[in-house]
Amino acid sequence: MNSCDLASAKPAPSLLRRWRREPLLHVLLIGATLFVVYYALNPRAGQRQDSNHIAITADDLAQIRLAWMAQWQRPPTPEEMRNLLDGKIREEVLFREAMALGLDKDDTIVKRRLAQKMEFVMEDASALREPASDELRRWFAQNARRFAMPSLVTFRHLYFSPDRRGAHTRDDAANALNKLSSKPEETPELDGLSDRFMFQDFYAEGSPDQVANIFGTSFAQALPGLEPGKWQGPIESGLGWHLVWVESNIPGRVPAFEEIEARVKSEWNDEQRAEGKRKMFDHMRSRYQIVLPEAAPAMPGGPVAHAAAASR
Repeated sequence: MNSCDLASAKPAPSLLRRWRREPLLHVLLIGATLFVVYYALNPRAGQRQDSNHIAITADDLAQIRLAWMAQWQRPPTPEEMRNLLDGKIREEVLFREAMALGLDKDDTIVKRRLAQKMEFVMEDASALREPASDELRRWFAQNARRFAMPSLVTFRHLYFSPDRRGAHTRDDAANALNKLSSKPEETPELDGLSDRFMFQDFYAEGSPDQVANIFGTSFAQALPGLEPGKWQGPIESGLGWHLVWVESNIPGRVPAFEEIEARVKSEWNDEQRAEGKRKMFDHMRSRYQIVLPEAAPAMPGGPVAHAAAASR
């Protein structure tokens, strides 16, 4: 080889430089890194899981002790600690033997418990971020009806019982109203005018739902239309007839954001957490094909096949 050939020739890349450009090496390095990180975060993952090896760690002992102290508000005695440790080992032995016998298969309680633990895993995985103030305000504006405060009525009533008065109950209530016309809330004319009521005669700031639970929906719906400060009626309830004196009627309203900011943030968090869990489950479900019998009702979400079609 002459001097010109030597000058024009390029030096051959070193073995190390060729390996650095090798994609397979990159994959192996990434895999090794993930392996190291996983076992650093899960130190028990590499321990043997065969049927004759049960390892109780210092963390296990600490958890046993803490669980005892949480229940009994004192540390366990040495004898109690030995019994607790024996119970832990017994539980692990029986668990391993049950798994070896396949007792977990088709067990509704086991499936339900494992599904519940997956719910907890998804709950933990749905880590929430702090919402920005303007984001929280926009969400509040879109969901304002969720935070609406109901109307509140404060009233007194006189009760007229159909069990005592029969067909004349409403007429008796109307006659009593004539006697109370222009009379104040508390007047001697009230004595002996009405019948004894099984609950209260006076209700302070009751919501429509609270009033309806006692008197019925039609009675609750009639109260907001009554003028405060006078005896009115007769109004029928599910229990009989009533004369009513309304002291105050506070209309329902949606509170300002500043009044309930903490509650708004709490409900925003709940909604975000539920949405995160829904997305995670949808992703899990998408990996399965659900096979149902022909008579099964239609199911929302995810691919569904019927048994007859799946068998073909």
